[in-house]
Amino acid sequence: MDTIGFARHDHKSCMHSALAAVETHCAAQKLQFTPVRRRVLEILLSEHRAMGAYDILDVLRSEGMGSQPPVAYRALDFLVTHRFVHKVERLNAFIACTHPGETHTPAFLICRNCDAVAEAQAEPTRGILGHAADAAGFAIEQAVIEAVGLCPNCHEAHSPCA
Repeated sequence: MDTIGFARHDHKSCMHSALAAVETHCAAQKLQFTPVRRRVLEILLSEHRAMGAYDILDVLRSEGMGSQPPVAYRALDFLVTHRFVHKVERLNAFIACTHPGETHTPAFLICRNCDAVAEAQAEPTRGILGHAADAAGFAIEQAVIEAVGLCPNCHEAHSPCA
């Protein structure tokens, strides 16, 4: 078992099901899931952490799949556009979506100590943000929700009882 976000899971099954979901979605939508796009997604799925574009490019370069930044950025742009990957603004990094092919608004829980990231579900049109938007006559179309704190491991390590 490996860790995804802050929880343990079956990593092989997770990677296989995520890739299968993306392949199915791309085939249904007639999207080109090129070898480079697939490899970038595989890298993010295998790492289960937010990675910068240059970290991804380093892996691609070592595998002979390209050495120029546009190679990684084009693949990331496609993956983000189709919501297979999310950009974590605070870290200027990318993370594989835990619900590829599904319409949802992710909320990221980011550990300020170790930079671990977990994806949670959010509904920005409800709650405080939704009420504020309604009061202003504003229609939310997209929101980036990121919360910073301590992951369970770092919280335990920083607790006074530890």
